[in-house]
This record gives sequence, C-alpha cells and structure tokens, in this order.
Amino acid sequence: MTAPAAEPAAAPPRARWRHLGVGLTGLVAACAAQNGLPFLTVALRAEGLTLPQVGLLVSAPTAGLVCTLLLWGALADRYGERLVLSAGLAVAAGALTGAALADGALATGLWLLVAGGGSASVHAASGRLVLGWFPPEQRGLAMGIRQAGQPLGVGLAGLLLPRLAGDGPGGAFALLAAGCAATAVLVGVLVRDPARPPRAPGAPRPASPYRGPMLWRVHAASTLLVVPQFAVAGLAFDWLVRDGGWSAAGAGTLLAASQAGGVAARLGAGTWSDRVGSRLGPLRRVAAAVAVVVGVLAVVAALTPGVLGPVVAAGAVAVAAVAAVSPNGVAFTSVAEQAGSAWAGRALGAHNTVQNLAAALTVPAAALLVDGGPGYWAAFAVGAAAALAAVAVVPGRAAEAPPPPALPATAAAR
Repeated sequence: MTAPAAEPAAAPPRARWRHLGVGLTGLVAACAAQNGLPFLTVALRAEGLTLPQVGLLVSAPTAGLVCTLLLWGALADRYGERLVLSAGLAVAAGALTGAALADGALATGLWLLVAGGGSASVHAASGRLVLGWFPPEQRGLAMGIRQAGQPLGVGLAGLLLPRLAGDGPGGAFALLAAGCAATAVLVGVLVRDPARPPRAPGAPRPASPYRGPMLWRVHAASTLLVVPQFAVAGLAFDWLVRDGGWSAAGAGTLLAASQAGGVAARLGAGTWSDRVGSRLGPLRRVAAAVAVVVGVLAVVAALTPGVLGPVVAAGAVAVAAVAAVSPNGVAFTSVAEQAGSAWAGRALGAHNTVQNLAAALTVPAAALLVDGGPGYWAAFAVGAAAALAAVAVVPGRAAEAPPPPALPATAAAR
C-alpha cells in the first residue's frame, strides 16, 4: 500500500511548498464559494426572496459538494490531482458565472448546486498533494496549513461579498467565479502529480483499507467532533447577543477574531503530531480538550445571564471556538496516510462527506434544543458529550501504520 523507501527530503523544498501554496489557494477559493454565501443574505432578501428561499440557496453548494466528493476522490485516485483540481475548479467557475447571470431563484440555485459539486474536487484532491509531496515529519504541519483555507475563505468572503452585493448578488457571484477560474489556471501551470508507487505487471491492486476498522473509527471520531464545532459556530453569535450582553457588532468581531485562533490551533496540532510521530495520540488528546472546553461553555451558558457577565461569556466562546476546530487537520492527515496513495482520494472524499452531512444536521438540531427545549446550554452540552465520545472512538496508537514516505527523487524534478 505504501511507496518504496525514499529519503524524507527527496522532493526539493521549493516544489513541496509551491504545491502546498496552490492547494491552499484552491481551498480558499472553494470555501469562499461553499461557505461564504450567508454574507449575501441581505442582498438576496432585497431581491424579494423569503428567508427559507435564501436558506435553500445558501445550502445549495453544500448539497452539491456532498453529492460529488466520492466521485472526485475516485477520479483523483485514477487520473491524478492536477486534472481533478483544474477540472473541478473550472466547472465551479462556469457555474458561478451562470449564477451571476441567472434570472430567478430556481436558476440561481441550480447553478450554485453545480458550483458546489465542482468545487468539491479541491477537498478530495488537494490533500493528496500534501501526502505525496511532504515527508511524514512535515506532513501534519503542511496539512494544518492547507486546512486553514476554510477559515481564510470564509473570512475573505465576509470582507468582500457584502460590499460587492450592493446592487444585487451578481457581482459577488462574479468575484467567486473569477477566484475559481484563476485558481484552475494556477493549478494547470504549477501543479505536478506526485509519483505513484510502482506496481509490478500482473500484481493485484492494493487492498481496500476499509477491510479493517482503522479508517472507519477515524471517520466516526471526526464526525462526532463536527458536532461541537458546528454547535459553537452556529449558536455562539446568537447566544452572545441574546444572553451574553454583547452587541451584534461586538459579537461578530469576537467570532471573526477567533478564526485566526482556529488557524493557529490547527497548525499547532499538526506540528505536534509531526514531532511525536503519531496522528492518533494527538487527535485523542485534542478531542478530550474539546470536550472539556465546550463543557465549560455549557456551564457558562447555564449561568448566563444572571450569575456570570459578558466578559466570562466572551472568554468561554472564544476558547471554545478555537478549540473546536483544532482536530480537523490531524484527522485529515491520518486518513490520507492510512489510506495510502492508491486509496487516499476516495478516503478523503468519504471523510469530507460524512463531516458535511454531520454539519448539515447539527445546526438545525441544536437550534431545536434552543427554541423548543432547555436552551443554549443543552446544545453546547450535547457538543461536549459528542467530543467525549470521540475520545473513546479514536483508535489506539498501536493500530497506526507507519506513514508512507515522501515523494521519490525521480518525480521531484518534474
């Protein structure tokens, strides 16, 4: 399943970091299109749409993403990362252009569905670039940098899209289309597929890594860790404004600043996993930290307002928002390494699929606990319980296979 032995630094550093930079840029462009549409809510409602209609449009890219992740992963395993990345981003660019020119909510929604399906290629393929180009001792940090594309994409969308949507959402869609198109060209010019392990003529294809429990358990643990992440992301703003004593502007600024902390947390977790030579040990410990921190947030929410004030509420939210996103990069790296070169695309596609499904279910379910149940504290408590369950689900370090080596020197010069 793994490549022949190679020197860890076989690939030139410049080539490694070039590929990481392109992969990060692709993820920023894709996540801005997939997760940045909530910033167009005001512009879309000004077009005469109801809030439920706006909600359907905002969720359309995620629906398209879930439908195509496994397909893009299989294509990346078979045909390589460069083709899949450039093709998917080109599809997204074309679909977003269609959304910019569309007349009517139905047409816009269909174009956004296609855009999400095309941009899903970045999630399935760019992780393979990190697996192929980086040696094991740098792979956790590299994957953490790559995973920073999600908060960076959302942050850029928040800064730019509302300003371009003053006369309607068409200008915002056009910017998103331009970002995907430019990144597709960048991939075509700068990306080279990492070498694949040679297979002797007549040798059987590598066996599926899903025959054992390892990947299933990592997928399950990561799915559980999505619950606290999106419970905090989906409810913290509303809780701070309604119960925490914060203004909408102040709460928004606090949560925007926490995005930077989330990036740092992902990089720190990745670097830690590189230093200890394990992904599963750090993943279990980070999951335990998430359970504690989000549990504290649940207690603070139960005592606010009344016993505790705005400063304590803000501190609990900020720490929980940072901690809740920290396991993502380490888990993603573990999936890529344990799947091996022949299966990494499909495994990463499956990983993202279950995570996005969990995210789509978490926010409305948590909202029900707030509106029709005990309140915010209960939603945060469920998130803490899910993280605690993830601690038990993460496989033991003894089950962790040695990570595959870096790119062979023969491919580094390509």
